[in-house]
This record gives sequence, structure tokens and C-alpha cells, in this order.
Amino acid sequence: MADRLNGYRILILETREEAQFSRLLTEQGADVLQCPMFTIRDAPDPAPVEAWIVRAIERPLDDLVLLTGEGLRRLMKVVRPIGVEEAFVASLGKARKLARGPKPGKALREIGLEPQMTTEKPTSEGVADMLSRLDLKGRRLGLQLYPDKDHSVLIGAIEAQGAVVDTVLPYAYDAQAADANIITAIDEMAEGRIDAIALTNLGQIRRLIEVARARGCEKRLRNGLEQTMIASVGPAVSDELKSHGLRTDIYPAEDAFFMRPLISAMATALGRNPPRAAAGN
Repeated sequence: MADRLNGYRILILETREEAQFSRLLTEQGADVLQCPMFTIRDAPDPAPVEAWIVRAIERPLDDLVLLTGEGLRRLMKVVRPIGVEEAFVASLGKARKLARGPKPGKALREIGLEPQMTTEKPTSEGVADMLSRLDLKGRRLGLQLYPDKDHSVLIGAIEAQGAVVDTVLPYAYDAQAADANIITAIDEMAEGRIDAIALTNLGQIRRLIEVARARGCEKRLRNGLEQTMIASVGPAVSDELKSHGLRTDIYPAEDAFFMRPLISAMATALGRNPPRAAAGN
């Protein structure tokens, strides 16, 4: 149903699929305040990424673990200018492909491939649990990483199963670009002008708190979150919220960790009360 969110002001902190999420919310009538948290950039040194691609082509991997859809898209951005796209995709086609949640699977389908396995939970722990049920002894496993996280525990768990791990980090975050936007978002929540904040990855929470502490307004952030409904797309985000003493108010039904189920859950929860703008009239 259209207009389920008519009049509600929703803050989104998306970084990778901001336009799509904003469009879906707007289609439901929401007034969307977008706050980019950081900019995603290509790896500052492309040489290690190109070397990993060459290794994957010359000696196809037995297994490929994709932690993010963005990671595969960035790899494809590297292979196209150097003219090895067809060879790279063919090589990946030979590997057993394992995805951390639905987003890497979507990226695989964009190049005509499918994941053979997808984690039940889109977390590093979910990846480790999925891999623990497989025989990895002596297998060459390509592991696509993402920035701003220590992946040593996951890498160690895979190596303990006897696999040879070949990692690649195909992109980086520019965190300083959006600090002013983050402060504006904190002010909007603190002033009671936001009905809900929608969180779709745990990095958003870390950045909010990091910037608030650096600018001396963490108390203002927490006060704002106290009076704002917090929507979480899935378990990784909710666990991160809990680790900072924050709560989850809205969660997708039936463990469907996608944008549309999250929006449906938001419409149901917010619909119990009028929009703040209307209530203030």
C-alpha cells in the first residue's frame, strides 16, 4: 500500500544503496532526511587488488567468500579497464561461492553467477559458522574483506580448518567527508524532528558515536535516540546497538533482512501514532 508512511520523517544513514532506500521510503509517503556517513572509495593502492585478480584467474579458487556486495562490484570495476572481465567471471564461476547475507548474492547475480551458500545471519560469526560445516582442508579460499574491521578472528578460524586463505580488500572508507551531515542529523533527532532512524549496517552506529564523541555531543545523540524510534535491518545492527547500550524498536518480520520488510515493519510500528509534525500542529 502506498502512503503508509505519509507524513513521517525518517532519517537514513545509508552509504551504499542510499538512493534505492530513499526511493522506497518516498514511495510510501515518507519525508526522508538523508545523511551520508562516509564516502566509499577505491582501494588507495590498486596493485594488491589487481594481483589478487590475476591469481584468481591464473589459478581459480576452490572457494570464494564474499562479505559485501560492494566488494564484488569494486572488483569488477578493476577488471573491466584491464580487459580481463570475461576471464575473471569465468574463474569465479568455477569456485564454490559463499555469501554473507543477501547483498553479495545480489552482486553475483549481476554478473550471471549464483551463490552456492548464504549465511543464515549476515555477520562474520555467521560466515564462520557456515564454513565450520564444510571440509576446507587443503582448499584455496578467496576472502573479500571490507574496511574498518579486524577480520583476524575469521581468517584464523578458516585457516584452522586447513584452508589457504587469500584475502582482498577492494575499497576504502573516507570517514571525514560527512561529519557535518552527522552533526545535523544528531541535532534533528535531539530537537524531536525525526519520527524514526533506519539503520542498515553496524558501521553507521559506530560512526554516529565516534563523531558525537569527537564533537562533544554524545549526550545529545543519546537524548535524541531516546525520543526517536530506532529501526534495525537485522541481527548484526541490533547487536551493535545493544553493545552501545541502545535498543531496537523496529525489526523486520520473519527474519527477512531486506529493505522492503524493514519498511513494512516501520509502517506498522509508526502507524500506531501520528507523525510528530502532525502532532505538533
